[in-house]
Amino acid sequence: MNNSLFAASAADLTIERIRALAARPDQVESLTLEFKREYSKSLLTTIAAMANTYGGMILVGINDRAEPGVDRVVGTDAQVTIDKVASGCREKFDPPWEPTFVPVPFDDDSGLSVVVIRVDANTVPRPLLIDLKAPIRLSGQNSTADRDRLLKLAREEPSAGVLPMGQHVMSPNLDRDREGNPAADFILRTGINLPMGEAGAWRPLSERTVAALAQTLNNSAFPAALQTLGHGSFSSSTGFQQHGYNRSRTARLVYRALSDSSVPHPVEAVVTVALPEVYGTSTTATATVAIDVISRVRRYADTFDKVGLPGEEYRYPVPNLLDLLEGILKTTVDPKVVAEIARITDIDAALVAQPRELHLVADRQVKELLRTEGLQEIPDAGASAGGVFRANPALDLRDTADCQEQVDDWIRQLGLDAGLTGMEALVESYRATTRSRT
Repeated sequence: MNNSLFAASAADLTIERIRALAARPDQVESLTLEFKREYSKSLLTTIAAMANTYGGMILVGINDRAEPGVDRVVGTDAQVTIDKVASGCREKFDPPWEPTFVPVPFDDDSGLSVVVIRVDANTVPRPLLIDLKAPIRLSGQNSTADRDRLLKLAREEPSAGVLPMGQHVMSPNLDRDREGNPAADFILRTGINLPMGEAGAWRPLSERTVAALAQTLNNSAFPAALQTLGHGSFSSSTGFQQHGYNRSRTARLVYRALSDSSVPHPVEAVVTVALPEVYGTSTTATATVAIDVISRVRRYADTFDKVGLPGEEYRYPVPNLLDLLEGILKTTVDPKVVAEIARITDIDAALVAQPRELHLVADRQVKELLRTEGLQEIPDAGASAGGVFRANPALDLRDTADCQEQVDDWIRQLGLDAGLTGMEALVESYRATTRSRT
């Protein structure tokens, strides 16, 4: 889900966050989100439709249409609403099934609440019928499954075809030279898994859509973030363009920083979009988008004195890594990038999930990779050459503060896993400095 409220704990569901969601000009009803002012019989149909599709969230107590100067969040009697919905689910659904209810009270004495109804398609006995029909969810509205769709639902194994909330990403490997030694300082990888729309499941990637994705990547925060790794010492790059393995169902877009040293590409970024093959795969196969960043700045610095201090072994400053990770996450939630990915896979943009996992693999111990100012090694703490970093599902990476919080958490974890203290103070100092500049 693109909306972090779906995965947030009950304690993190506040009326402030709900008001902020409802006030977003780009937040409209979609495959996975609907607003209801109050209980109605159509609410049960929407629950069943989401259950038979990708799941979703319904907020009761919010006007479905926004009017200038009018607060959309009107509230409802939580207990009465929950009782009606639960009763309707037991009486109307075949088999009987209930979603999860989370009442979120107003911060006043009105007694009103917004009722958050979460429909987790992983837990539904599909197809879920109502009045002997199987509703499905289209973009912002409900429809009815035809015979083929109904048969697919009936043949599904439990949880088949539904993306887990955690987006698993395969761990990367460092490229190696002919002697078998690592050919880069480190590689970072994040990515997402995506459902496939009807057209996206059979049509090949078009040159136009791949070119449009490359353009949005070049216009995103990604290139500037990649430049921070080399302190701007390389001013030219190829930009994102097709390179390497590209086929009708796979697009590989590569950014390369350029230098005139023996390390011609100090920094590379590879965005790979892989659609499931038309033949030999199930109807529930998913697409993947993987983002890799390969850095050779340490090797570059050894041969070119524009980076670091002469005569000293180069190490990566922590602020550079903070900027890099923030740039990557900003790119993954950039509305234009999301729109292009959704277009390629023929799905609603709301189904383009936020990345929930990051991998780091280094050619040496992390404590030997980082600049040590402000950091202190913990005796006998052991070695770490990277790690897997999971995201907080309650954070919305589209929000600048949430994005920075996630990046800061990952960097703090990196320091602790590497057996270093002082990372927390280092991160706080950097954030204070950047705030003072703005």
